[in-house]
Amino acid sequence: QLGDGAKVNAQSGVSKSIEAGKAVTGSPAYDYTSALRSQAASRKLPDLEKRVKELEAMVKQLLAEKVS
Repeated sequence: QLGDGAKVNAQSGVSKSIEAGKAVTGSPAYDYTSALRSQAASRKLPDLEKRVKELEAMVKQLLAEKVS
């Protein structure tokens, strides 16, 4: 069942009722706002991966200096 004003994006996999006024997307369907946040975060992944590698190298260096 779809509540009044519910919005379902194309090709969304809806398996349960959608509350009135809610918007969903994806398969399985989930909250549209959460989907937008996930997309924004995924664009930052390459930079975040680079930063994590740099931090790992720094930690490794600090641990090596501590042992010396």
